[in-house]
Amino acid sequence: MPIPEVDPVEALRLTSESAILLDVREDDEWAAGHAPGAVHVRLGVLDPQDHDAAVPVVAVCRSGKRSGVAAGRLAAAGVTVYNLAGGMQAWQEAGQPVVRDD
Repeated sequence: MPIPEVDPVEALRLTSESAILLDVREDDEWAAGHAPGAVHVRLGVLDPQDHDAAVPVVAVCRSGKRSGVAAGRLAAAGVTVYNLAGGMQAWQEAGQPVVRDD
């Protein structure tokens, strides 16, 4: 089953309603800049059973590839999930807010 992709504007709309923005990048990527309010869970430790199937998820990584893998895992567990097309690169290019850990 294909995972629906959303652009940064749609991702922001979904997260402003009820969806969780799930960032599956590595720790150093997260620290370098992430979306405000995002939840960080590295792809390598992602357990779909940790997510409430009633809460939609927008998965994000650097470019959209790893988040696509994460989205597939979540969808297989019954979670409503979207993949942010173009990842954080697209997010930043669209002028969406980014925060750093420093």
